[in-house]
Amino acid sequence: MAEAHVLIFPLPLSAHVLSMLKLAELLVLQNLRVTFLTTDTIHSRLARFGEIKVLSESYPTLHFKTFSDCNDEGDHPGFGDRIWDFISSVTLHAKSFLRDILLSHTPQIPKLSCVIQDGIFGSLSSGVAAELNISIPIIHFRTVSSCCFWAYISATKLLQFQELPIRGDDDMDRIIKHLPGMENLLRCRDLPSFFRPNKEGNSTFESYADRSRQSLAADALILNSFEDLEGPVLSQIRHNFSKVYTVGPLHHHLNMRKAESNKGKEIPRFKNSIFQVDRSCMTWLDAQPEGSVMYVSFGSTTIVNKEDLIEIWHGLVNSKKGFLWVMRPDIVAGKHNEDHIPNEVKEGTKERGFITEWAPQEEVLTHKAIGGFLTHLVAGVPMICWPYFADQQINSRFVSEVWKVGLDMKDICDRDVVEKMVNDVMVHRREEFLKSAQAMAMLAHKSVSPGGSSYTSLHDLIEYIISAGRENN
Repeated sequence: MAEAHVLIFPLPLSAHVLSMLKLAELLVLQNLRVTFLTTDTIHSRLARFGEIKVLSESYPTLHFKTFSDCNDEGDHPGFGDRIWDFISSVTLHAKSFLRDILLSHTPQIPKLSCVIQDGIFGSLSSGVAAELNISIPIIHFRTVSSCCFWAYISATKLLQFQELPIRGDDDMDRIIKHLPGMENLLRCRDLPSFFRPNKEGNSTFESYADRSRQSLAADALILNSFEDLEGPVLSQIRHNFSKVYTVGPLHHHLNMRKAESNKGKEIPRFKNSIFQVDRSCMTWLDAQPEGSVMYVSFGSTTIVNKEDLIEIWHGLVNSKKGFLWVMRPDIVAGKHNEDHIPNEVKEGTKERGFITEWAPQEEVLTHKAIGGFLTHLVAGVPMICWPYFADQQINSRFVSEVWKVGLDMKDICDRDVVEKMVNDVMVHRREEFLKSAQAMAMLAHKSVSPGGSSYTSLHDLIEYIISAGRENN
């Protein structure tokens, strides 16, 4: 018998689903029953591309439940700036399905011990539980970086100190002085993208800040981080939450726990993807010299304009370095006409590049041929950050100024800058960034090893869930 029953409910977008699916694996490895709730489309994609049938067979206590989609975005959505409309729609649409799950339990399906919901849903789960007069612990999992989450939580304070709102383009380099744990580190341009003024007013900023403040009422908070990565910020968060569990980096933590529980046996691995993975890029990487390839990926929802795409492409080709670029079919806003790609870019790509629609990213980033990463996110290799939205702006500042594992190309898209930064990361400052990235990787490894901060935090989370289960039954 499983020791407790947990409902996990992520926002149905790739990064959110896949990180919370890793959390689900960590919990079932510790003999907890997990019901994973997502939309029909996401579940279908996980079945087609993510091998969840194998996942279910490997973990008898992991179960999937689905609800109908609430959008007509098609089979491969790139949301861009419309992300908040999607979040709001899912929040409203999921309410009745969540109500049914909270009410349903049989001798075969034990009563829920707790709900772990994506924090971006705010008070959704607690509101439904209150309507049903059900007492159940609600845990929020935030998929954004801890520094971004803390910036959202601190928005009211920044308004009180008149550090917000941002007063236009001329104000972007002003230093933020009153953000605890990050004093004098951030410029206005480094705050999460939704803090920036827009033509429609700043309703998205208010929505994100409000949803984050709703997490203060949760019974506990889970973060995909670790002490040595964001210690000062985590300390500030703990002043405001009674229970904070830092269990990251999740992908590394899961691999460690699998190795621990499968001693002497083959470790089960899954594709963990909602997109069709092109494995031919791995064959191409195998043929490249060690540390010679720049990996380029902007994730599953980023939308870029054609001019920016061509500038980045020129810079990569002009750097004379090899590159592997994940270019989704819908990455460009509007119609993308290949006839407008300059011949020198096409020829340079044939000589030194490889373009694919989707790659097995975790596998790519550990490949010996990868020497750098041009991206919107944070990874364990030297990188160039070109942030797009949400937590990417603040993450890129930490990459360059705190962790010192790469360069920040924020608010710039120029072929000469791309070329220079690629050569800095791959050649001129390679040893400097590699040393920092390796040191960070060692700290991450230490955190998920027995006795490490994340290892211990997961143990404490399991104990809390089991205790909650006993009280609820």
